Amino acid sequence: MPITIAPVTPGFVAEVGDIDLARPLSAADFDQLRQAFTSYSVLVFANQDLTPEQHLAFSARWGAVEKDRTLDPKATPPRLSGEFADISNLSAEGRIWGETSRQRMYKAGNRLWHTDSSFKRLPSLCSLLYASTVVPIGGHTEFADQRAAYDALPQSMKARLQGLVAEHWIVHSRRRSGFHEFNEDEMKRLPPVPQVVVRTLPESGRKSLFVASHAGRIFGMPDAEGRALIDELIAHVTQRQFVYTHRWRPHELVMWDNRCTMHRGTDYDDLRWVREMRRVTVSDVANTCEQEGVTCAA
Repeated sequence: MPITIAPVTPGFVAEVGDIDLARPLSAADFDQLRQAFTSYSVLVFANQDLTPEQHLAFSARWGAVEKDRTLDPKATPPRLSGEFADISNLSAEGRIWGETSRQRMYKAGNRLWHTDSSFKRLPSLCSLLYASTVVPIGGHTEFADQRAAYDALPQSMKARLQGLVAEHWIVHSRRRSGFHEFNEDEMKRLPPVPQVVVRTLPESGRKSLFVASHAGRIFGMPDAEGRALIDELIAHVTQRQFVYTHRWRPHELVMWDNRCTMHRGTDYDDLRWVREMRRVTVSDVANTCEQEGVTCAA
C-alpha cells in the first residue's frame, strides 16, 4: 500500500499515513516523504511505536545528526544520550523537575518563537520530535511558515532584507526568557554566529525568512534598529494565517524544516503532568551565509 499524504492546508503541514517508521523504508517511499517535506515543511506521523534506535535510524536518513548539547553535562546532567534532546519535564533521575531546576529555567526559552540550532555555525536542516507521554491540557506546539510569510511581504521590504545578516546567539533568547546562568564552558562553546535574514531553499527555489528569538541584532545596523526589525519580522511571520497549532497524541512523531519554519511550545502545568518527548536534530549542509554566497559579517 502506498504512503498516504493528507495536507492540513494546501501548502503547510501534512499528515502521513500507511507508514511504519519502525521498519526500513524503500527508496521510493523515502523519496515520496522528501517531496512531501519540500512541499509542506511539517510532517505528522501518528501511531508510531518507536524505540530510540528506530527514531535515530529514521532521522539519520535525512542527514548528519547533531550530537552536541547546549548545556554543560557536568552542570546539568542529561537524562538522554548525546543524539537526543530531552523535550520533557523530567530530571536525570526520571522525576518531574523542581520549580527552580536549571533545566526548567533554560527550557522556558522554548516558549519563544525560534528555529532549532540557528545559534550554531552549522544550523539545522530539520528536527524530529517523538512523543511518548503527552499532557492532558496544554503543551501544544505552534509552527509558523516563514516561506508564506516572505511571499506576503511588500516588495519594498523584500528589497530591504536582501543580503542582510543577523547575529544568532543562544544567549539572546535565554536572556529574553529570564535565563542568565550560562557557565564559562557554555559561553565558550556557543559564540554568536551569523545567519542570513532571507534564504533560498535549494529543493524548491522558494525564498524564506530566517528569523528567530535567537537573533539579537543585524550587522551594519544600530542595535536598536536591528532589534526592532527582527521583532517586526517575527510578529509578521507569526500572524494567524501563517501558523498551525499541533495538539500532541501519544506515540506520534512530528518533523519540521528548520530552514523555513519557526515553532514554540505552549504552556502546561509542568510541575504536575509528565510530558516525555525526545528530539533528534539533523544538521544542514553549511552556514546560511555560505549557502547564499553572502559575506559573513563575523
